[in-house]
Parts: sequence; structure tokens; C-alpha cells
Amino acid sequence: MKVTVVGAGLAGCEAAWQLAAGGVEVELAEMKPAKMSPAHVSADYAELVCSNSFRGDDISNAVGLLKEEMRLLGSLIMRCADETKVPAGGALAVDRTKFSSLVTSSIEAHPLINVSHREVTQIPEGRVIIATGPLTADSLAGALASLLPDSGLLSFFDSAAPVVAVESIDMGHAYYASRYGKGEAAYINCPMTREEYESFRSELINAETAQIHGFEEKLVFEGCLPIEVMAKRGPDTMRYGPMKPVGLPDPATGREPYAVVQLRQDNAEGSLYNIVGFQTHLKFPEQRRVFGMIPALREAQYMRYGVMHRNTYLDSPKILDRYGRLKHLPRVSFAGQITGVEGYVESASSGLLTGIETLRELKGLPPVDFPAETAIGALALYTSGGAVSDFQPMNINFGIIKQPEGKIRGKRNRNLATAERSLEIIRSC
Repeated sequence: MKVTVVGAGLAGCEAAWQLAAGGVEVELAEMKPAKMSPAHVSADYAELVCSNSFRGDDISNAVGLLKEEMRLLGSLIMRCADETKVPAGGALAVDRTKFSSLVTSSIEAHPLINVSHREVTQIPEGRVIIATGPLTADSLAGALASLLPDSGLLSFFDSAAPVVAVESIDMGHAYYASRYGKGEAAYINCPMTREEYESFRSELINAETAQIHGFEEKLVFEGCLPIEVMAKRGPDTMRYGPMKPVGLPDPATGREPYAVVQLRQDNAEGSLYNIVGFQTHLKFPEQRRVFGMIPALREAQYMRYGVMHRNTYLDSPKILDRYGRLKHLPRVSFAGQITGVEGYVESASSGLLTGIETLRELKGLPPVDFPAETAIGALALYTSGGAVSDFQPMNINFGIIKQPEGKIRGKRNRNLATAERSLEIIRSC
């Protein structure tokens, strides 16, 4: 009894871990470090490309609920995230280097997981889970296209935010705070006046972008818009998004600034900070020039520039069942962002579910069938639901989780009731 898992990202590592923990031998095939994708820089597994945040940690938030479900189900990714977390107010953020290193060492130490560093160009024989993510190499993508001629592969564009050295931030024009004072003062906030903001937006709109083959703004995932695309949507779009000043009064004035750029700690030492919400595909010199118009970042030293890349995903509702298996070839399963889930946590949860259900199948046990009342089940049912007419990548949200019956006053109270019921179901699985 052996399963080949292709791809050692968040989903692949989680699926491999669940299988091995259940006594199944796993070959985990990973093309790094011999071949790297356009967005990866480390040889470690489960590399975090876009940011270091796993988002909100409160169960009244859908992604917070999903993380708690995963903890209860024995998630490797959540254990490693919790052990490498850094201050981030009400969110869970990690030291991305230590996180990936811990996942890598855990995987490599497991006696039932054999990692083979090779590029997979064809669908392997036997039972296989493909978790190659949205940056699936062209050779394997071609093999998948041949396997799925009627469904095809879809795509959108994703981007990552820059990371700067904390010592290069001008703290004379910045202050530590978390929005509304929630949690510790974990963010560096860079205030801007109206004049500074309007000049910044004007330059941002007209800045030179990197040329990306096939790029169209309509193909950008809405949850990860480049800051320059956001700027073009209206004069206040950024102020209602990543530059929202509400709940962040400047201690120098006692008032909320016109706009605020937030920086979030990116490593345990606190020497690196990423610019929150500033995903971009500006050319590198333009990032230095335009982002340098933010007073606190005039002399910023960039340890990593923002980048944009093309993401590939399946038209999953047409071809996958709720366990991630191909409907017409069930020996082949998929997990992670290639299935059309969006986000680190969602990707790992997909690997968790596929790993658990594949393990039960191999052991002759009935499937768990995580229901729509749970976050992990609702997400799987979304990606396999035949009623979806125009399938797009999606983050977990309470809108796709089956709500409790009866009247519950207030959105937060309803979300908490949904979350508490979900966790009761997960505990009984």
C-alpha cells in the first residue's frame, strides 16, 4: 500500500503527513531544488510565497474556524505554524523561514515518507495525489491538459508583497499599533497626509509595470489585487483596503491619519517586515521609487521585491468529487490551490481532507464525509459542486458554510454559533 504525492507545498506535505500518520507508505515527489518555479526561492518544503500571514485566528472569522478544525484533526501545517508564529495582533503570522524549515524536518524525519527530488512530467502509476499548486510546471500541466481535454485548465494571476529591513524604516514617521488596540501593538504603521496619499496614488497609477505574458487585469484574483490595480479603481479604493486608517490613531497627533500603510513582522527576529496588501507587479526600480514616497519608507532597504505570477487551477466542479478524486479516474486525486481553493490555510485544509479520505479508502473504511456545516467540508463541496456555473478560486467564508436554523441576532453571534456547531461535529469525527 503506497501513495505518490506530487508536490511538497502546503497541501502536499499535509496530505503526505496524514497518510503516513495512518500507516501508509508515501513517496513525496518534489522538483526543488533542481528546478524552481518563478515564485520560489527556498529549497525547503511548504514555502510561503505571497505573505507570512495565515490571516485571522478568531473562530468568528471563517478562516479562524478552519484553522481550529485543522488543529483538532491533527494538521502538521497548523502545528508548525503555531510553533513558529510571530506577533500579528489578532492574526496568525509566522516566521516563514522557520515555518518551512520545521515542515521540512518533520516530513524528512517520518519513516514512512520517502522524498524524491525529481520533476514529475506525467501522471504516476498507482494511487496518486497531485498537489503541485498554482505554479504547476509546464510539462505536468501539459499532461493534465491531455488527461482532461474537455474540462481544461483555468488560470488567474497572483502577486506577492515586498519585504523590507526593519532598520531601514524611518520610525520618526511611523508608530507601532494594532487596529482598535486589539492584541499587542504588532504592526508598524506609516501614516500619510492627504497630499502625500494623492501624490503617491498618482505616481502609482502611472508607474511602469513588468511585462507578463498573457496578463490581463480581469484575470487577477480579487483577494490578491496588485496595489497599482487597486489604485486605478478609484481615489479612495486603497483607503478602504490596505491603507485603511480607521482604528489606528497616530500618537503624535491623537487623530486618525488620512491613510496608513501597515508593515507586518516577517521573521521571528523582527528584522524583516512585509508591506501589508502591497502585492505588486511594478518593475523593481519603480517599487523603490514609488513606495519611497511613503515617508517612513523613503530609505527602505528591500530584502525581497514584490512579484506577480500566473496561477493554474482546475475546473474542479466538473471533474472532481468531494474527496478530491477525478470522477472518471479515481486513482488520481488533487489537493491544494490547483483545485481552486485560495489561500494558505485553504490549500493546507484541502491536503488534509484528501489525505484523510484517501487513507480511509485504502484501509477499507467509510469516508468521513465532512459535512457542509463544517468549514473544511463546505470548502470541499464548493470545489466539487456541480451547480457552480463560473468557477473561480475562493477563500473560505461563512457564506458557503451551512448556517444554523432559527434566528440568531447579530452577524458575530451567528458566526460564533456556526463555528461552535462545526467544532462539535469535527470533535465527533
